[in-house]
Amino acid sequence: MKRILAPLMALATGLLTAMAVHAQVQPPEIAARNYVLVDLTTHQTLAERDADAPQDPASLTKLMTAYVVFDALKAKRLTLDQTLPISKRAWDERKGDPSLMFIDTTMTPKVDELVRGMIIQSGNDASVALAEGVAGSVDQFVVLMNRQAQAWGLKNTSFKNVTGITEAGHKTSARDIAVVFAHVIQDFPAYYADYYSKKEYTFNKIRQFNRNLLLTRDATVDGGKTGFTDAAGYCLAASAQRDVPNGKRRLLSVVMGTASKEARATESQKLLNWGYAAFDAVRLFEAGQAITTAQVWKGTSAEAKLGAAGAVYVAVPRGEGNKLKTEVQRTDPLVAPLAAGQRVGTLKVTTSTGAAVTEVPLVVQQEVPLAGIFGRAWDAIRLWIK
Repeated sequence: MKRILAPLMALATGLLTAMAVHAQVQPPEIAARNYVLVDLTTHQTLAERDADAPQDPASLTKLMTAYVVFDALKAKRLTLDQTLPISKRAWDERKGDPSLMFIDTTMTPKVDELVRGMIIQSGNDASVALAEGVAGSVDQFVVLMNRQAQAWGLKNTSFKNVTGITEAGHKTSARDIAVVFAHVIQDFPAYYADYYSKKEYTFNKIRQFNRNLLLTRDATVDGGKTGFTDAAGYCLAASAQRDVPNGKRRLLSVVMGTASKEARATESQKLLNWGYAAFDAVRLFEAGQAITTAQVWKGTSAEAKLGAAGAVYVAVPRGEGNKLKTEVQRTDPLVAPLAAGQRVGTLKVTTSTGAAVTEVPLVVQQEVPLAGIFGRAWDAIRLWIK
């Protein structure tokens, strides 16, 4: 069943505020305990199974670890060229775990090196070193991770560590992972492009390969994160961007609880290919395009142009794009002052049979200041009569 990916509505793109069920399009059989396929161009969920069930996430955890590190870099609390000491706690991560960058307490690697070790090599030791560098301690960094999850409304997520090792209470869901990954891609596109697409990384003369097999199998897959523990099974979050007639379209898949490294790659590829084949991304309105105009009271202008915050795309079953209907609902009367970007209504998109497809916030495209005293008084009389 296709449904809202509610937390994604808080993304910077912020176009879509509601999502409803499409006409049923049966996804392929996916050999995974949990999965979700999201169209990031339209912010719609195309397919899912038990996507809200809390699961052990294994190293998919490091998507949130990376996000908090990227946020610290953005805030200039650390820099990529900055070196960090390696604590005994980071060194101790090598005990019984193959997911390592192989750093030790005699080293002072750069933040950039540690980020590559965490993402490309899935290094638990690198993750701990970065957490300590950002927050002073791993425990305090975990607080930041959970605070971010709460800010996005992730109700099935509770982090207990920065690496994804199995620990009581350390849980998230396929949908929540999709939200985190989507934020990494859309909030930090430069970091995503620089780190997540790399097929290998060599540090201290130790060459390791990215465990995301799709990077070498599908040229449109430009990033993702793998994970494995006995409790989690084999997991993979992967994203592809392909050229379509309306521009570029990005899909994101999360599979959890598959049986092997090969299975997580195969099932992820199956989901991505199906999403591109079964659905069309239809561009209804260009960025900046006025969808409608509305009368304004007590303003310096008698009307306002209303539109979306950006281009409006919807994903529909292939061949159904020319059957869509749109309806504008406004919060009338519109009384000045109105700020640019202020929400004043909703654009509803439905199929020809009336089935809901999506809802898009309508916002004021240009500011409408308050009129002078006489203009306001005249409109007040007109509103009273109306």
